[in-house]
Amino acid sequence: MTDFPDRVTITEVVLRDGLQLEPVIVPTAEKIRLAHRLIDAGLTSLEVGAFVNPTRVPQMADTEEVLTALLPGSAAMLHTLVFNRTGAERAVAAGARDVRFVVSASEGHSKANAGAGVEQALDRIDEAAEILAGAGVRTQATIATAFVCPFDGPTAPQQVARVATRLKAAGAAVIHLADTIGNANPSQVRETVASVRERHPDLELGLHLHDTYGMGLANAWAALSMGVAHFDASLGGIGGCPFAPGAAGNIGTDDLVHLLHREGISTGLDPETLAAVRDELAIAVGHPLSSSLSQVPAAPAPPAR
Repeated sequence: MTDFPDRVTITEVVLRDGLQLEPVIVPTAEKIRLAHRLIDAGLTSLEVGAFVNPTRVPQMADTEEVLTALLPGSAAMLHTLVFNRTGAERAVAAGARDVRFVVSASEGHSKANAGAGVEQALDRIDEAAEILAGAGVRTQATIATAFVCPFDGPTAPQQVARVATRLKAAGAAVIHLADTIGNANPSQVRETVASVRERHPDLELGLHLHDTYGMGLANAWAALSMGVAHFDASLGGIGGCPFAPGAAGNIGTDDLVHLLHREGISTGLDPETLAAVRDELAIAVGHPLSSSLSQVPAAPAPPAR
C-alpha cells in the first residue's frame, strides 16, 4: 500500500521531549524565545511542556509560565502533556487550549512512567478527559511503547489498537504511536498502523519516533507510505524518555523536513530558519546536537514547501 500524503503536519517537541532529558535546565525566558523562533520557522504545532510532578521531571517545572507567556496572540497549537486529573486541572488553570494525553501500551513502561498499570492509567485519562472537555480544551493522545517496551519487549499491535479505542472514546482527535526507545523497524510500524486502522479506519494517526538505532527516518517513510500525515520531531534530534532505559534522541525536525521536501511533500517550514534556531538551541543546551544535518552545517537545503 502506497498512499503518500501531499502535506505533513510536524509537531515540534523539542521544548518538552527534547529538554526533559537534558542535564541543564534551560531558563524559562529562553524556552519562550525559542518557541517564538520555531513559530517564525513556520511551525504551527508545538509541545511546550508537561503538567507532571516537578520533582520527577524538574525540566518541566515551569510549564505554566511558558504556556501563559505564549498563549496571547498565538495561532499555533501549543500542546502540554497530561497524565491524570491533577495535570488536567493544572492545564485548565493555565488556560491551555490543546492537551495531549499520554498512556503506555505496555505494563512495564506504564508502571515506570505513570506509576500505574495500563488499565489504571487509562482510567485516570478518562477522569482528565472529562475535566478538559468541560473546559473546551482540544485533546490528542500519544501511546508510548507502541512498538517495543524496554521492560516487556515487543508490544502486540492488538494491544495498541485496544489502547487506541479507549483514547478515542476519551475524545482524542489524533492518536500518535510512539517508538519510545527507538527500537522499532518499518515492518512493525506498518503492522501496528494497519492494526489500529483496521479497528478505527476514520482515526487520524501520527507517529512519534526516536532514532536510537538509526531507524527513525526509515520508520517515518514506512508510515508515510501508508498515508500517515502527522509526525512529532525534535529540532537537532535531542530528547528521550527519562523513564525508559536506553531511550535516546527523537528524529530531528531538520532531518525530517529535509527528507519530506526532497520528496516533494509540503510542510510549510523554512529549512534555513530551522537551521538558525538549531544553532541557538545548541548554545542553550551547551552541547552539539545529534541530527544528521546538525553534523553538516554547510549542507545545502532544498527550498521550503
